[in-house]
Amino acid sequence: MVYAQTHPDTDGGAPRSRIPGLGGWGRDARGRSTWRRGRILAGLAVLLTLLLLFHAEVPNRVGNLGSLLETFLPWLGLAIPVLLVLGLIRRSATALVVLLVPVLAWVNLFGALLTDKSGGSYDFTVVQHNVNAGNSDIPGTVAVLEAAKPDVIALEELSAGAELDAFRQDLAAEYPYHVVEGTVGLWSKYKLSDSGPVDIRIGWTRALRTTVATPHGDVAVYVAHMPSVRVNLDAGFTANQRDNSAQALGQALAAEKLSRVVLLGDLNGTMNDRSLAPVTSQMRSAQGSAGSGFGFSWPAALPMARIDQIMTRGVTPTDAWTLPRTGSDHLPVGAHIEL
Repeated sequence: MVYAQTHPDTDGGAPRSRIPGLGGWGRDARGRSTWRRGRILAGLAVLLTLLLLFHAEVPNRVGNLGSLLETFLPWLGLAIPVLLVLGLIRRSATALVVLLVPVLAWVNLFGALLTDKSGGSYDFTVVQHNVNAGNSDIPGTVAVLEAAKPDVIALEELSAGAELDAFRQDLAAEYPYHVVEGTVGLWSKYKLSDSGPVDIRIGWTRALRTTVATPHGDVAVYVAHMPSVRVNLDAGFTANQRDNSAQALGQALAAEKLSRVVLLGDLNGTMNDRSLAPVTSQMRSAQGSAGSGFGFSWPAALPMARIDQIMTRGVTPTDAWTLPRTGSDHLPVGAHIEL
């Protein structure tokens, strides 16, 4: 049995009880118990939970703050260990108990991404890459992409002239069929038909649609490069042009007649971003359903968000991954698909 010991206050007041072994987890100098301390930390934990669970309620009217939050939503989890350390320093049982709530909220949202969902048969492999208009290592980039042994390769940010000619020359041996519309292109081992641009309302061509004649039947493949977004002090998270393009692309996908559809592209947004709902509401993320981890693809030097997407409808992704870094500021991404 453990008995409480009494220790006189240094100021000559009444003795305080202290349980041996608890150290500073008893009352503090102001007489507050461990359950009364750390209420501000507990409030911050509640605020973190609300942001995680109700991120869709953060308005976009001012600086598109809602979309900015949703782009980097998984990173809110970094606040949890910070609050944990502060709670331990404060020796607050209240803060530590309340901190379990955002932990459960984060795991509910993103825990499934941490498991390995890959596996199963596949008969179609795709790779998608924003090659960067200033890419100075095209042979090295092609080598990385071909190492995944894809059936089709989608490229964005192609520059007309010598760079495009170099990609055509280096990919020709393995991928004899290709289509280029504006700054996007698709290289394929199988014949292509019904190819053409897709209007995503930006004034020039950055999306295409083609039919790939695989040995297992036709597949409609879309390649898209959504307009860039910017974060600045004056205008906030400027994404209006990207959002308009997402609506146009969503309409094109909704009108697609083939039942098997694959979308490859740099969408400049994550699956959590509400502004991409016209697309994400009718397509399935390969990374989310068949990958392992978050699959962040940008920026290549320190990936913080997955804005390069492989999405499907009417087919089954069985694996998804990021490829090694190339001369681009994006990482390539790949997926196995069962047709």
